[in-house]
Amino acid sequence: MNQALVTKYPVTDRVKMALAVTLRGCEELIPQEDWVQKLAKSEATGVPLRIKLGLDPTAPDIHVGHTVVLNKMRQLQDLGHTVIFLIGDFTSLIGDPSGRNTTRPPLTPEQIKVNAETYRAQADKILDPSKTELRYNSEWCEPLGATGMIQLASRYTVARMMERNDFNDRYKAGTPISVHEFLYPLMQGYDSVALKSDLELGGTDQKFNLLMGRHLQAEYGQEPQCILTMPLLEGLDGVDKMSKSKNNYIGISEDANTMFAKVLSISDVLMWKWYTLLSFRSEADIAALKAEVEGGRNPKDAKVALAKEITARFHSASAADAAEQDFINRSKGGVPDEIPEVSVSGAPLGIGALLKAAGLAPSGSEATRLIEGGGVRVDSSVVSDKALKLDAGTYVVQVGKRKFAKVKLS
Repeated sequence: MNQALVTKYPVTDRVKMALAVTLRGCEELIPQEDWVQKLAKSEATGVPLRIKLGLDPTAPDIHVGHTVVLNKMRQLQDLGHTVIFLIGDFTSLIGDPSGRNTTRPPLTPEQIKVNAETYRAQADKILDPSKTELRYNSEWCEPLGATGMIQLASRYTVARMMERNDFNDRYKAGTPISVHEFLYPLMQGYDSVALKSDLELGGTDQKFNLLMGRHLQAEYGQEPQCILTMPLLEGLDGVDKMSKSKNNYIGISEDANTMFAKVLSISDVLMWKWYTLLSFRSEADIAALKAEVEGGRNPKDAKVALAKEITARFHSASAADAAEQDFINRSKGGVPDEIPEVSVSGAPLGIGALLKAAGLAPSGSEATRLIEGGGVRVDSSVVSDKALKLDAGTYVVQVGKRKFAKVKLS
């Protein structure tokens, strides 16, 4: 137990409930006994705790995997605590080496500005914007200057830095490690000092950086923060963590129909982990639903409920209802109410060339593959002839289960 928390506060039922909310779906809470006393102190004094999440704006869009920690922030925010959404505009200039076996190229200031502008709008879909403290770490990092940076670097040893797995592995493999990469965990830890945070959240790959915050707060005479790590969410394939590079992600800015259909595509097993990490339903409700499925209820019912909840969060309840109906229509071979219209010239035109010109296939060879696989329909009829030519007219063309276009061929 940290000395700053030596005064014991009563652990009430509300504190126990807050602890249960904190622990839901988490990987580690370090140290749990300190967090219990922080919660108890807050309950006794009426002073909300300061809960920090930092994100570097490395890409313009946030996917559902990123929202695991944002969901936890919202749960703690609903308990009355202050959440701090920190945009790492300064640390992005360094580049986070976490989990990497090579040096990550830093972003340019222009890239950071563009990406950061979208982050708050997307985070506001989960957090209560009226109760969220938005900060940029350039506020305190830039004023440090060379002298402050050197003084900060003196607070940690090279030996301790090399205990970090990715640095240690790269050193053993003879892979270069740039000195500036040591600055990243130091600067992330210094964010906790500047914000006087009580709890910092992050993925399991951020554990070293989060612990750095505890160390530096103690170095600067502050009560050290607790850290909460959340699991990395498996993507649509159920194997790799959700990632754009793996194309197994759901972007929170994707249209409602696509979002709904993607959630329904996950496995029945993965669905329950998604419920724990992404749903705002109580654990009791989820357990009851799981028991119903184990008792014979169709698991698709539970998956539809999850898909509607996630879609409604990022769009609206009515959009989620419409997405469900759209999915039903497509499953029955029906055509969605709204599909894009495309004008193509060159009639009569071969079906392969039409698919490419309409943007329904990236190339002629891919169009041929889709036709051979029975994945192309024209006016609800499956196309089996690769040599099919279409005369001038308007056609509803479908590729796969979800891609449609009304093609006006002239």
